[in-house]
Amino acid sequence: MWSLYKKEIISFFSSLTGYLVVGVFLMLSGLFLWVVPGELNILFSEYASLDSLFYLAPWLYLFLVPAVTMRLFADEKRIGTMELLFTRPLTEMQIVLAKYFAGLTLIIVSLLPTLIYYFSVYQLGSTVGNIDTGGTNGSYIGLLFLASIYVAIGVFSSSLTDNQVVAFVTSVILCFVFYFGFDALSDVVSNNQLRSIVLNWGIDSHYQSISRGVIDSRDIIYFLSVIGVFLFASKTVLLSRKW
Repeated sequence: MWSLYKKEIISFFSSLTGYLVVGVFLMLSGLFLWVVPGELNILFSEYASLDSLFYLAPWLYLFLVPAVTMRLFADEKRIGTMELLFTRPLTEMQIVLAKYFAGLTLIIVSLLPTLIYYFSVYQLGSTVGNIDTGGTNGSYIGLLFLASIYVAIGVFSSSLTDNQVVAFVTSVILCFVFYFGFDALSDVVSNNQLRSIVLNWGIDSHYQSISRGVIDSRDIIYFLSVIGVFLFASKTVLLSRKW
């Protein structure tokens, strides 16, 4: 499993994929947060806050994460190395996990440089250090969990096809449904109890909850459950070759 994980990481950074994803995320987030005038620009804000980053990042990852994960299984199928992969002394779940953690590692690498934004805002406050550190830490944790779900969805989408474009589109649609779709659906539900249930199916309500700086076990269980479901579904797809 470790060797497959390292192979995927090396593959990311021996091609343009890894550098492109990290570069595009940092470039776009940097432009919107520091250069382009508007509500997201930190310099135009009245408060020392990174809320703009945590609003923008889920939408950027909505497209960048599928771009990372679309090749994980689809490329193996396309070039005919899938069966060779199964000759390794690895279970289907170990193969899925190796590719999942490789994709997640790349997303974490893209997120780490944004700590510079935190230290910049920390220094820019009217009083140095006048920033909600607890809320910021919670937002980073929430964003990491959100990206983890995106990666799990991307791995599942890639396992379904040998076409990277199809895997990309499928992943974007599923990520969009889980991030925004349930929120939109709740707006047309009149029953308050049912609306609450629909909202809890979506990522955003749990993401916003953690972003307030309070780590609730219900939010953690939700994120881990959705990740587990999609990874198990990916394993099931791989097992289907034996049926």
